Amino acid sequence: MDSRIIAAPSSGGMEMDFSPVWISLKTTVCSSAITFVLGIVAAWVVMFIKSKKWKAAVDGFLTIPLVLPPTVAGFFLLWLFGARRPIGSFVEEAFGFRIAFSWVATVLAAVVVSFPLMYRSAKAGFEQIDQNMIEEAKMLGLGKWGILWKILFPCTFPSILSGMILSTTRGLGEYGATAMLAGNIPGKTRTLPLAVYSEVAGGNMDRAAVYVAVILVIAFLSVWVMNMMAKTEQNIKYKCRIQKLQKRSTKMEGRSGRPYG
Repeated sequence: MDSRIIAAPSSGGMEMDFSPVWISLKTTVCSSAITFVLGIVAAWVVMFIKSKKWKAAVDGFLTIPLVLPPTVAGFFLLWLFGARRPIGSFVEEAFGFRIAFSWVATVLAAVVVSFPLMYRSAKAGFEQIDQNMIEEAKMLGLGKWGILWKILFPCTFPSILSGMILSTTRGLGEYGATAMLAGNIPGKTRTLPLAVYSEVAGGNMDRAAVYVAVILVIAFLSVWVMNMMAKTEQNIKYKCRIQKLQKRSTKMEGRSGRPYG
């Protein structure tokens, strides 16, 4: 199926190209799935680093793309994955595939710039878990993977979901790194942000407004979902607090041999 959907001509006789919408959706879905897995695994690995110095160093390295300008991040990606660069030349010689200025490059750029948001959200959620719960799980025979999927993931799901939404919207709005690594090729690597810039530069404000409207709708839905998840997280924390108070009261009753209070 051709991704270039042509709408009815406007009053100026120009046709609307919706291929950037399709390219952005494909890129966002793929990059979100990759970022989701990598962010959770990275946060889980960092959590088990015992050395504070190494933990701080690894955490800083994984967070760097969050504070770098997107064009700088794109420069480093192009330096690594360019046709005449170490990784890029190896992939092209070994598999006959060029990463730079391809659709894969748009996914790679989106993953790199959005990864820190997923990683930081998952890490913040993991750090709020009671360490006694993790130690008890180890005593029951659970390994690190079992602790991740049976304790950390369910207990921090609202934080993880918030991180996924933030990273998804960040990947959708990525411009600088995508322009550097993937270029602005119509029908191939031109995402919505690149399409907005191209149409404004060409004086086609009506086309640009349509692309902006699509981005605004997606952003609004993402913020709405985040607000709903924040309410859910508050309810979960409240229930956990009540359960802790009930357990504490039960322990005190057992020690005193009579109802507490």
